[in-house]
Amino acid sequence: MLFLFINFGGLAIGSWLMNNGPMTDWYLNLSKAPWTPPGWVFGAAWTSIMICFSIYLLYFFTKKYTRKKLLLFIIQVLLNVSWNYIFFNQQQVLFALIIITLLTALIFYLFLSYLKEQKKVSYLLLPYMIWLCIATSLNLYILIHN
Repeated sequence: MLFLFINFGGLAIGSWLMNNGPMTDWYLNLSKAPWTPPGWVFGAAWTSIMICFSIYLLYFFTKKYTRKKLLLFIIQVLLNVSWNYIFFNQQQVLFALIIITLLTALIFYLFLSYLKEQKKVSYLLLPYMIWLCIATSLNLYILIHN
């Protein structure tokens, strides 16, 4: 329950920080990638991702707790939350791309580095990894085409 609370709390904070970002004239008038999903997909995707990620974290921290694992988790939360603020609120598309690229690299690092320790549970990161690849491509498209 703790990880669900933290992860969904992070999503709520990120949503609050973006300040109606997807509904602003700035965002609505951007040239977006043809593969940009409809708005409702984002909520459904993040809900599924955070449920899977919370289950992963349960095993991640109960298998063997280390300060390194805690630091990686904290960095993940900070990167995830800050992207919304930087992209939507501050409209800093390049900086947002750097943040989401770092977040994507971190999640891939978790998957690859702890695959042996986590075994099958690591595959719960796949939805997060796939979504971050899509989101990174959307961010990059906006940077290039606007």
